[in-house]
Amino acid sequence: MPKASPRGTYVQVSESLRQKIKSGQITEALPSQTALMSAYGVSRSTIERALGMLKAEGAIESVQGAGWFVAGTGDRRPLVERVTDLLRGEGMKVGDRFPTEKELCERFGASRTAVRSAIAQMEGQGLIGKGAGRGREVLSLPTGRETQTA
Repeated sequence: MPKASPRGTYVQVSESLRQKIKSGQITEALPSQTALMSAYGVSRSTIERALGMLKAEGAIESVQGAGWFVAGTGDRRPLVERVTDLLRGEGMKVGDRFPTEKELCERFGASRTAVRSAIAQMEGQGLIGKGAGRGREVLSLPTGRETQTA
């Protein structure tokens, strides 16, 4: 992004994101704010203003704990529920290695803060915990479809 802009950098960012949505480069979840800051070389406040502009137009919507989505698309469940589904749907067993924070950030397009919150909730439920090495491992498998997000 250019340093000085008569229209405001956030307007340029929002126009760029709008074009990516229209062209199909972004179809569901938008990248995390941190990834957008890096991609556009701008501050968090600039990204927040650009996202706010697109939200006001109805082009995107935000979901607490899940991120920003193209309006009418994507999985709107809290991140902890989507991460917990990894234990249900990927054939994981007790004792298996649990994905790293980085892997979860990439897979879900979520910030490290959101991923850490989901991991903390899962640890609190006794689903995952510290493994023998530096990573985490599966301690127990979730029962049923319910997930407490307290």
